[in-house]
Amino acid sequence: MRSGQPCGPVLLWLRRVFVIPLAATILGASAKSQQETLPTFRVEVDLVNILCTVRDSHGRFVTDLTKDDFIVTEDGIPQQIRYFSRETDLPLTIGLLVDVSKSQENLIEVERHAAYRFLDRVLREKDLAFLLSFGVEAELLQDLTGSRRRLEAALAQLRLNAAVGGILPGPVPNPRPKGTVLYDAIYLASDEILRKEVGRKVIVVITDGVDVGSVVSLDKALQAAHHADSVIYGVYYADPRYRLFGSGYGILKRLAEETGGRVFRVGKVRDLDRIFDQIQQEVRSQYALAYTPTRPLGDGGYRRLRVTTRRPGLTVQARKGYYAIKRD
Repeated sequence: MRSGQPCGPVLLWLRRVFVIPLAATILGASAKSQQETLPTFRVEVDLVNILCTVRDSHGRFVTDLTKDDFIVTEDGIPQQIRYFSRETDLPLTIGLLVDVSKSQENLIEVERHAAYRFLDRVLREKDLAFLLSFGVEAELLQDLTGSRRRLEAALAQLRLNAAVGGILPGPVPNPRPKGTVLYDAIYLASDEILRKEVGRKVIVVITDGVDVGSVVSLDKALQAAHHADSVIYGVYYADPRYRLFGSGYGILKRLAEETGGRVFRVGKVRDLDRIFDQIQQEVRSQYALAYTPTRPLGDGGYRRLRVTTRRPGLTVQARKGYYAIKRD
């Protein structure tokens, strides 16, 4: 993917092959922990994957639940959980998306150092990460790697990416106003990179949430994240001087909550380092569930999910739905 390259057609449906990898990873982890014989895994088996975290009434992570403690419903219909893992060392793929538009100009240096400390702490031997910056265009600064050295070098490349005097860079004038292509960045990270990966997939996006000029819509970006089985964590970081352009906090909140993530606001109480520590703890405290829907996947429509526990007083954080497979 190169800077300024068109996104291409938006994929509207979740292909069967992409709901399988996480469950396959769960199988490997479950085989070690439960020592049970598991069936051969085939592509034509329809599975829905769910990553979730559970907290008690004091906000502390609960990590001792079993498969039988969870209740999953799809459009109100109970589902049977087929695969389950509470391992905290399942492979993790992180996409770090950093807003380098004009409204973030004075925040980039802080973002650079905090992001490196986060990646340095969270990445383990089998984990991968990539770095994508976005302003008037999205740019992949570092493709998937487990190398901290490469990620540090990529973070050093973070630079302001804004239109000069209202004119966009490039030989051909572009009538579409641009400023921050947030939705394009999420779509590209999900569809071009994360959809092909296995295991747990997380997008951490640092931005003020304001989008100006993306080719794809918010709904398309969110749909791509669902297709990739990725969880979005939003870090709302806004320069007070640009409040005139509106608050994108609500946008980040929707992206996060719909995919099973959270949104954090940088302020006096929480700085970037503390927020990244919280995200790190959360992704290391996830449960992975997978089930075969009782209603066949064939309509391509959106299905609502609800995950709860039989143990009272607990709160489950999980994605709210997914797009079914569209069959020809």
